[in-house]
Amino acid sequence: MRRPPRYPALLLAVSTIALAASATKVTAQPSDIVGVVEFEGGAAIPEGEIDITLDGPASSGHSRQGAAGTRVTSDGKVKSMDFSVSAPAAKGATGNAQLVARLERKDGWLLARGSAPLAADGPVKITLYKVMY
Repeated sequence: MRRPPRYPALLLAVSTIALAASATKVTAQPSDIVGVVEFEGGAAIPEGEIDITLDGPASSGHSRQGAAGTRVTSDGKVKSMDFSVSAPAAKGATGNAQLVARLERKDGWLLARGSAPLAADGPVKITLYKVMY
């Protein structure tokens, strides 16, 4: 006849299983923010470089150049572009954290700018608006 397990051994086994299950949930979270950039009115995005950065509480302590972000190139023919920003800390950001997109020509002139708040679930949609000089 088999003896029942002792209570401390059983408690240790249950807590180990619970710890392993919670660690699996944490590592399964994605670390990228995905989204789409469009131009106002559904027009084609002008030719240039789109710089997408994280702005707000999630990027505190960083300059614009040091903040998490990405850069995509527009050929002037597409109406929307997909992007992905690698920023694991941004997923837990609260407050008014947002993604900012700046469309610049090759010579550095700002053509358009847009921003959107971080979405807790799903992609972020940024609309670029023409800058008036």
